[in-house]
Amino acid sequence: MDRFQEMQVFLAVAEAQGFAAAARRLNMSPPSVTRAVAALEARIGTLLLARTTRSVRLTEAGQRYGEDCRRILAELEEAEESAAGSHAVARGQLTVTAPVLFGELFVTPLLVDYLKRHPAVQIKALLVDRVVSMVDEGVDVAVRIGNLPDSGLHTVKVGEVRQVICAAPAYLAEHGRPRCPQDLRLEDAVVAASSSLVSDWQFSGPGGPLSVRSQPRLVVTANQAAINAACLGWGPTRALSYQVARQVAAGELEIVLADYELPALPVHVVHLGGRKVAAKVRTFVDFCAAGLGANAALNPQRQG
Repeated sequence: MDRFQEMQVFLAVAEAQGFAAAARRLNMSPPSVTRAVAALEARIGTLLLARTTRSVRLTEAGQRYGEDCRRILAELEEAEESAAGSHAVARGQLTVTAPVLFGELFVTPLLVDYLKRHPAVQIKALLVDRVVSMVDEGVDVAVRIGNLPDSGLHTVKVGEVRQVICAAPAYLAEHGRPRCPQDLRLEDAVVAASSSLVSDWQFSGPGGPLSVRSQPRLVVTANQAAINAACLGWGPTRALSYQVARQVAAGELEIVLADYELPALPVHVVHLGGRKVAAKVRTFVDFCAAGLGANAALNPQRQG
């Protein structure tokens, strides 16, 4: 086994946090994976993975070595793609990440259309509600919602989304339409457990920022569940405008307190820079930016 293969095996074990899982991913036998890592550690002369009967984790040296492995393998792939002409023609595997619901609603249709136009490309879509490290997880293109840190990534702004408060018409008819945040019956609110709104709801008023204490009786684990409960008339919820665009258009939900909304959040398509950007990345970024930029849900107007 050459050094590049050893690097790939080591990274697979580190990412899977186990030898058996890495073996399945690599289509190798567990003993072969174990021997490869052992040979690597013996040659380097240091422990890269700390093993127990229940877990496998990176040592400090393993973390540094893993970062170097990812960089070296990325450069190798870039060199091979360049030699194969993939900087001129889109080909190879493209890894894309986006938030779960946003990815399901907006990115997945673009993936399907892009694949129809580029038959030599394969796509792996990582739809998760967390910020993915593009370098560490081998991601080529990311769609991100929110203000971005100055990370040196190449970004294309494709729109923005509002942070809206909404409730079902039946609920508003029974309890009244709030004129200010203090009018909200937040014990009736439904929020996702991962949201910071479980304890406080933030607003931007004429006099500056303001906060309203929340003690919701209904807390769920997913944004879509909160939206569904609001549609059923339980109470108000806060969501990003794209998440409830269909329900608002259908009259299932109404937006309230638009004058107290927090600033809209930008939506960017992000990719890593490099000496040469592969055609698969360049063409997908252009295709994705054009598709998302033309979507009315990502350029919402205030109403309600």
